[in-house]
Amino acid sequence: MKTTSAEVAQSAVAQATAQVAQRAVVQARPIGAPTRLSNRDALAIALFALRGNWLRSVLTALGVIIGIAAVIVMVAIGNGTRADLDRMIESLGANRIDIAPSLGRVGGAISNLSSLFTLTQNDIAALRERVPEIEAISGVLNGRTTAVNAERNWTTQWQGVDPEFFSVGNWQLASGEWIASDAYQNASPQLLLGETVRQKLFGDEDPSGRLLRVGSVEFLIVGVLQQKGLGAGGNDQDDALFVPIETARRRLLGRIGIPPQTVMSVTLSVARPQDLAYVEREVGAVLRELHRIAPGAADDFTVRNLTQLVSARSQTTQLMSILLAVVAGISLLVGGIGIMNIMLVSVTERTREIGLRLSIGASPYSIRQQFLAEATMLSLGGGLLGILLGVVIAELLVRWSSLSVLLNAQVIVIAAVFSIATGLFFGYYPASRAAKLDPIEALRQG
Repeated sequence: MKTTSAEVAQSAVAQATAQVAQRAVVQARPIGAPTRLSNRDALAIALFALRGNWLRSVLTALGVIIGIAAVIVMVAIGNGTRADLDRMIESLGANRIDIAPSLGRVGGAISNLSSLFTLTQNDIAALRERVPEIEAISGVLNGRTTAVNAERNWTTQWQGVDPEFFSVGNWQLASGEWIASDAYQNASPQLLLGETVRQKLFGDEDPSGRLLRVGSVEFLIVGVLQQKGLGAGGNDQDDALFVPIETARRRLLGRIGIPPQTVMSVTLSVARPQDLAYVEREVGAVLRELHRIAPGAADDFTVRNLTQLVSARSQTTQLMSILLAVVAGISLLVGGIGIMNIMLVSVTERTREIGLRLSIGASPYSIRQQFLAEATMLSLGGGLLGILLGVVIAELLVRWSSLSVLLNAQVIVIAAVFSIATGLFFGYYPASRAAKLDPIEALRQG
């Protein structure tokens, strides 16, 4: 005698009574009520199902954990680097152009000693007169020497500058006062200390008004400059002392043989950012005319816009962020595929349960809702663990590396939302597949 489909269904119902009763307690609904699950019930069933095989759930969520952690760390490093660039621009001077000699080389060696000294005070005067967009301009001489205070000594860089140098570089006083204007004219032995030099030679004391031996010359310290940090080349801007340019030329250069009125470099600032490109072209044209450089001949100077350096560093940072984003994206993709795979396996393993629920009145919407809740809870749990891991890694990078890391609460919230979206996206197909099962065929296969 052949068994009908109805008899198969009745037999399956009888065999699974205990299982249905247990799940009915979790759902808090009477068996056979053809109603939709509330969100609370769906989450309760999802948690019950995931706890049944917690190790598999953790391994499935591992891809999401790694992906979300990578996103957190990537954004934190990107934010930190951008903050560093902003601080660097502010410390160097926002609208700044630097001019330096262009060294003529043959076979890797300097071909002409005069190529070291192609810029003069006359160039500075001409640029100030002929390019009105220039807000401040200064010549610079520099070298290294040892500064001595009693038993303490420190080898540092000295810079001979014009008064407008500090306006170009956006320097501020921490204590004391600026070098007097007549000191620039009289080549007086006055100086300003950078913060690093102050700490090395005077500790926590304020050295304003005290004497300091620089090389073989005693200088009067008139003030200390506020700390600025690293420059564009990674150098410590505070590890320096500043003197009037004529003082440097007469008292610190010694027998270097530099021609009169020569400067080693020129730095200038522009009042309006939109004038930077124009001023850069005008500076080049004026200097080519002053230096009598023939058309087509190589310049004996280089003009460097600060934004070019910042742009180069920004491109490097952007490339690093893209690479990290690719890693994070791949991890999330792998994690999402893992969630989809495990949910398909779960649908296959629970085919009998699905058919039983459908046969006693559960709607396809409830089935879809249950499996979507499981996928979402799986990805959300992985996302929360990923956020925790990302924050921990970011804190370790702050303590144990030179990378700048800046966590952002908004990004953490976005990462949590993204993890939920991953679960919904990759869990929809398994959930829909479960909801479309025919109850009789599901019971027969189970």
